[in-house]
Amino acid sequence: MPASKFPDLPILIVDDEKTTLKSLEIMFHTIGMNHVLTCHDSRNVLNTMAHTPVSLVLLDLMMPHLEGDQLLSQIQQNFPEIPVIVITAKQDLETAVECMRLGAYDYVTKPVEQERLVNSVYRVLEYEDLQKENQKLRHLLLEGKFESPQLCLGIITQNPKMHAIFQYCHAIAHTMKPILISGETGTGKELIAKAIHQISGRSGKFVGINVAGFDDNLFTDTLFGHVKGAFTSADTNRKGMVEMAEGGSLFLDEIGELSLLSQVKLLRLLQEREFSAVGDDKIRVSNARIIVATNLDLMQEQAKGKFRKDLYYRLISHHIHLPPLRERLEDIEPLLNHFLIKEAKELQKKKPTYHPELISLLQSYHFPGNIRELEAMVGDAMAIHHSKMLSSQVFVERIGKQLETLKSSQTYDKDDTSIFAPENMETLLPLKQAVSLFTEKWISEAMKRAQGNQTVAAQLLGISQQTLSYKLKHN
Repeated sequence: MPASKFPDLPILIVDDEKTTLKSLEIMFHTIGMNHVLTCHDSRNVLNTMAHTPVSLVLLDLMMPHLEGDQLLSQIQQNFPEIPVIVITAKQDLETAVECMRLGAYDYVTKPVEQERLVNSVYRVLEYEDLQKENQKLRHLLLEGKFESPQLCLGIITQNPKMHAIFQYCHAIAHTMKPILISGETGTGKELIAKAIHQISGRSGKFVGINVAGFDDNLFTDTLFGHVKGAFTSADTNRKGMVEMAEGGSLFLDEIGELSLLSQVKLLRLLQEREFSAVGDDKIRVSNARIIVATNLDLMQEQAKGKFRKDLYYRLISHHIHLPPLRERLEDIEPLLNHFLIKEAKELQKKKPTYHPELISLLQSYHFPGNIRELEAMVGDAMAIHHSKMLSSQVFVERIGKQLETLKSSQTYDKDDTSIFAPENMETLLPLKQAVSLFTEKWISEAMKRAQGNQTVAAQLLGISQQTLSYKLKHN
């Protein structure tokens, strides 16, 4: 596979000194920016830009034929959307002010400091990404269209929230910035990460790893690799996942479990795009795009001192939160059918029919394990299925066990009178009125703990759902 180009559109360097052009080109290649054009004759720049789209221009001021300030004005007139960074030996404030007035994005003096120039170039590229994302989002919102839904294959949904998420994925797919995907366990975070990679069209691989439970040594070795002799058991060189994801996407799951020391190394990778293999002094540059996922609230983890504030704010520039399955009830039936077809194919059975009440049962359940839990239920049911009609027994038993677990987790203090305390009342209520008031408060508490799910609340109260429904209507 040919090496991927970075950035997507080339950087055009304009300088009449060929040695300067060569040194800058080598510098950019060294840090992973391998998509560079050079031009030593200022008279050819506009023609080059007319035939070859570029991401930005690095422009020397002191040149024969057509001086840099004149060329800057012409670029702004003909290509106002293309940012220009001026590079010059002049170090006076007046020149800098004039360049900015003419439309330059930044001003870098010679001799060029690599870090200063590279940071400026990255800021330009990130700004360009942001502009493209805004244009994409504006198009999707104004046109009301969802482009290329086939690129989200594997994600079964009829939910409006999920469709909005797909649109957002299309808008940010080509960004260089990291993407944070949050949501409960089993909501499909990795599927979304893979869809973003597919939409982006990046030439490299999608490489994923779950970092939960990694200590710092394992994290460093897994991500950055090592060279032979780096430690006792390092018999050969080993590529890290950052290198394996070159030109592609690196997906880090359970990022909230990462140690603080490892978070520092991840932050450096995100900010500088630099890394080193264990035991190697050579600094390498990565152009892999980073996607991370978590089922934790990183803001809460930050408040507890378990997650770095600077890393958190670096990650949330693009944030996707996936709704739980209980908020996507319209997806229960298509997901059930999808998993039935999948399991039937694997088990070499015909896809069974099922009683319509099965959908009602599943839609009344809170699914703590979300889509993954539903898939597991279908797998168990299909494993013992031998007739035309799918039995609902497996689903009933699995849901029953989950409800019993939830019910047993509820703790009640017999001495707690906070819900209903007659001794605090000025006038003792009649027994019938007291029972009614107590029942109303107890049902309210059960519905709160069950997150509004009547089936779960009825189980907690030890009554039927029909009885609970009647009491809710008449109390």
